[in-house]
Amino acid sequence: MSDGIRSADVVIVGGGVIGLAVAWRAREKGLSVKVLEREEIGRGTSYVAAGMLAPVAEAEFGAAGKRLLELGLRSAEMWPGFAAELERASGGEVGLLRTGTLLLARDEDEARALERQLAFRQSLGLPAERLLASAAREREPGLAPTVRLAIECPEDHSVDPRLVLAALRQACENAGVEIRERAAVESVELDDAGTRVTGVILRAGERVPAGLVVLAAGAWTGQIAGLPSDAQISVRPVKGQILRLRDPAGPGLLRRVVRFQGGYLVPRADGSYVLGATVEEKGFELSPTAGGVYELLREAHELVPGIDELQIEELSVGLRPGTPDNTPAIGPGAVDGLMWATGHYRNGILLAPLTAELVVAELAGVPA
Repeated sequence: MSDGIRSADVVIVGGGVIGLAVAWRAREKGLSVKVLEREEIGRGTSYVAAGMLAPVAEAEFGAAGKRLLELGLRSAEMWPGFAAELERASGGEVGLLRTGTLLLARDEDEARALERQLAFRQSLGLPAERLLASAAREREPGLAPTVRLAIECPEDHSVDPRLVLAALRQACENAGVEIRERAAVESVELDDAGTRVTGVILRAGERVPAGLVVLAAGAWTGQIAGLPSDAQISVRPVKGQILRLRDPAGPGLLRRVVRFQGGYLVPRADGSYVLGATVEEKGFELSPTAGGVYELLREAHELVPGIDELQIEELSVGLRPGTPDNTPAIGPGAVDGLMWATGHYRNGILLAPLTAELVVAELAGVPA
């Protein structure tokens, strides 16, 4: 190259769970890979995430919901093998807990809604079981006696995203992926005809050439310039406030993930819990609010009163990347050499293994 910068086979824009998973798998295929992260690797939205692997619990009505369910089920099935391989490649753990998920109702209105949700899941042949309140409390004694009804999703599990991110970074480094932090991308670079990607331009002005570019920048994808209007994908930030709590007595308050109208509580093996999350259309606003925290704690307390004894370790705010229908954009773009891996909304952790497989198959020219 005339600018003296060595070209990579693949430049990945974004160093969250999606970008790192794609980088690791692409390097395994023998491709040279650079990851460009606007701030610090693995410290964006993925770092804030709760880590639920819950395609059954999150199943939604409609065509978009059906597509997301199909992707989620495929990726959830991949997670145990992906986790084991990642732990071997990195020497670290990812905190996979295969304990299932409970969907809870606290009153008659919510119970009727939960019955409809159960019928919907059963019509799709999904593994979901109706539990009376007494049976739910037998499984999770920490639940309030006022719980009215529950659905158990035994194949919906969780991981610790912070452990996953650390393991992915280590696996990438061990494999020879070049990682650059604080390398914000300003624009995609096209050839003179405007029909093929030739690299990216950093905000500082540096050109980074590449044969292929993967846009995995999450909520910040829309800030990357350079593409024709008809080749762009709309991605918006959706704010989520989330609390990290710890039980000074150690693990035991909950074993399963519990989900309820207005939030969820995700246990970790070490006695910590993740309570989330608000859903706010506030643009790139990142300030936590007293109202958001209050609502999360109030809703959770009604179903798991023992959270009153938990210590607050952290209050975080993340920006989920949402598309118009909240399904991800995965695969080739309208411009040659461009690959999308963004718009995962609330499912980035869940969909990381499948996204990496699909994108890398395209990069390597082998259909998945």
